[in-house]
Amino acid sequence: MVAIRLPDGSQRQFDAPVTVAQVAASIGAGLAKAALAGKVNGKVVDTSYLIEQDADLAIVTDKDAEGLDVIRHSTAHLLAYAVKELFPDAQVTIGPVIENGFYYDFSYKRPFTPEDLQAIEKKMAELAKKDEPVTRKVLPRDEAVAYFKSIGEAYKAEIIESIPADQDVSLYSEGKFTDLCRGPHVPSTGKLKVFKLMKLAGAYWRGDSKNEMLQRVYGTAWAKKEEQEAYLHMLEEAEKRDHRKLGKALDLFHFQDEGPGLVFWHPKGWTVWQQVEQYMRQVYQQNGYQEVKAPQILDRSLWEKTGHWENYRENMFQTESENRSYALKPMNCPGHVQIYNSDMRSYRDLPLRYGEFGQCHRNEPSGALHGIMRVRGFTQDDGHIFCTEEQIQGEVTAFHAQAMKVYADFGFSGISVKLALRPENRIGSDEVWDRAEETLRNALRASGVEWEELPGEGAFYGPKIEYHLKDSLGRPWQVGTMQVDFSMPGRLGAEYVADDNTRRVPVMLHRAIVGSLERFIGILIENHAGALPLWLAPVQVAVLNISDAQSDYAQMVAQNLKKQGFRVHLDLRNEKITYKIREHSVQKLPYIVVIGDKERDANTVAVRARGNVDLGVMPVDQLVERLKNEVETKA
Repeated sequence: MVAIRLPDGSQRQFDAPVTVAQVAASIGAGLAKAALAGKVNGKVVDTSYLIEQDADLAIVTDKDAEGLDVIRHSTAHLLAYAVKELFPDAQVTIGPVIENGFYYDFSYKRPFTPEDLQAIEKKMAELAKKDEPVTRKVLPRDEAVAYFKSIGEAYKAEIIESIPADQDVSLYSEGKFTDLCRGPHVPSTGKLKVFKLMKLAGAYWRGDSKNEMLQRVYGTAWAKKEEQEAYLHMLEEAEKRDHRKLGKALDLFHFQDEGPGLVFWHPKGWTVWQQVEQYMRQVYQQNGYQEVKAPQILDRSLWEKTGHWENYRENMFQTESENRSYALKPMNCPGHVQIYNSDMRSYRDLPLRYGEFGQCHRNEPSGALHGIMRVRGFTQDDGHIFCTEEQIQGEVTAFHAQAMKVYADFGFSGISVKLALRPENRIGSDEVWDRAEETLRNALRASGVEWEELPGEGAFYGPKIEYHLKDSLGRPWQVGTMQVDFSMPGRLGAEYVADDNTRRVPVMLHRAIVGSLERFIGILIENHAGALPLWLAPVQVAVLNISDAQSDYAQMVAQNLKKQGFRVHLDLRNEKITYKIREHSVQKLPYIVVIGDKERDANTVAVRARGNVDLGVMPVDQLVERLKNEVETKA
C-alpha cells in the first residue's frame, strides 16, 4: 500500500507503486491532461516517475514556476532535435534553462544564419505537433559514452566521461532524438506550443577561450501565447530604452577601445551624475556620516590581510613600483579601516560612520561588460559603520529607512528585500556567521519587512541584505546592500577601548544604497526612457525665441531662471520655431519656453511640458514656482 499526501491535505491510497501520471489521472482527467511533472517530497520529477513509498506529491502544471522551467528545459531539447533534423552533421553540446528562456550550443561546420534560425523554429513547431512521447532511460556511464560516440556526438561523450565511472546517467528520447539530461521533461512534445528563437551568439566550449567556438542559439518559451507576447513587447520597449543608445542620442557619455569598460562622461551626463552624487551626499550628512577619501592603490600586503588577495585576486588590477606589488582597490572597505585605525577609539565614539564616493576598479571579463551597467571602473556611494555588536540592529534598521526613502525619491516602489547567506568560499568561523546572519534577520524583523533568503550568495567576509527594485518595465535590479562583517576589522587590527577599559574589535557594517553610481544612472535612464524627472534632467528648461525681435527678452528670461538655480539652455538660433521645438523635444527636455512678440510685450512665456503638453502662457514667476515645486517634491 502506498499513501500519497496531496497539497490540500487529502490522502490517496494505492495498492501498488504508482506513477505521478496515474495519481493525476485518479484525481481527474483535466489534471491528468495538464500535468507536466510532479513534485515528490519537494523534488521535481517526470510524470512517469514511479512512487514506491508513502510520499508528498504536488502535480506540476503550467501554472507553477516549476512547470515553466520544465517547459523551457524541454523546448531546449526540441531545439536540439530540430537542429539535428535539419543539420545532421551538427553536434549538440549543452542547453540549459536561463531567465525567460533557454539556449543550446552547437558545433557545426559553418555559422548559422538568421534564415537558418527561421527554418529551425519552423521545424520545432512541426516536431511539437507530432506530440511524440518523451521517455527516460538510465544507462551505466561507460555504456552511455559508447552510445554517444557511436552516433558521432563527441561533446556529449566528453561530458559523460567526466562523470565518475560507477555512476549511471539518464537519457531522454523523443522521436529519433536522444539527449543526455537529468530531467525532468514534459511527457510529450505536444505540451510545447509557445516558443520563439531569439538570436545567435558565439560561446566557447565549456567557457574556455582556448577551446572551440560554438554557436549558441537563444530562445524563449512560455505556457501561454499572451505571456510570450507580453515578454516580446517588453523586449521591444527595453530596446528603445537601452541606456547605451540613449546615452549617445542624448549626448551623455561614450566608450572607446583605449579605455575598455571605462566611461567617458560628457557635460550632460556628468550633470546627471552630479545630481545623484549631491543627493546622496545629503543623505550622508543627514544621517551622521563623515565623508572621507581613501587611496586608489594600496600595497599587496594589505589585500593579503583582508583576504582579498586569496579570495578576489583574479578580479583585481595589479601593478608594481620600486619592487613592491600593489593593487587598485576593488572596494573601499580596507581604506576606511585604515582611517579608523589612525586614532585610538573609545566605545563613546561608536557608532562611527564613514561615507565615500569611492572609485573602484575590477577586472571584469570583456564579454561581461555592458554599457555603464557593467564596467571596470565605477564609483559607489560606499559607507562603513564601526559599531559594537549591540548597536548592529539599530544601525541596520536606520539604514533600511534611509534606503527606502532614497528609492522613493528616485521614483521606485515595491522594493524587495533578500538576505544573502554564507558562501562556500568564506572567512570566519561558523559561529561568527551564525551570529551575523541572525543579527540581520532580527534587524529585518524590527523593520517590519518580509524577505527572501539566498543560501550561498553572501560576500566572503559576511552575510548581506540586498535591495532589489523594479523599473517601469517590471525588470528587477539589485542595488543597495547592508553587510555585517565580524572578520575584516580584526584582520586589520581595528580596536576600541570598551567601558571596562579592555580592548575590543568593532563590528564593521558595509552599506551602499544606490551601489555603483554608473549602474544606477543606467537604471534611471532606462526606467525613464531617457526622459529624466526635472530634478535629474541635465537641461531642465530650453528658452526659445521666434525671431531676433525677442532675443533680449529671451536672454533676460533665461538669466532669471539660471539665478533661481535651474539648468537652462538658451536657443537664439535663426531657425524656424517648429524646428527648434522638435529638436529639443527629441532631447526629452522637461520644459520648453517659447517667446514671441505677445509674450515679450506682456512679460510672459508660453510653456510646453515634455510630451508636447501645452501649458499655455504664464508669468515667469509662475513658471519658477512650478519648477521649484516639482524639484522639491521630486515629482
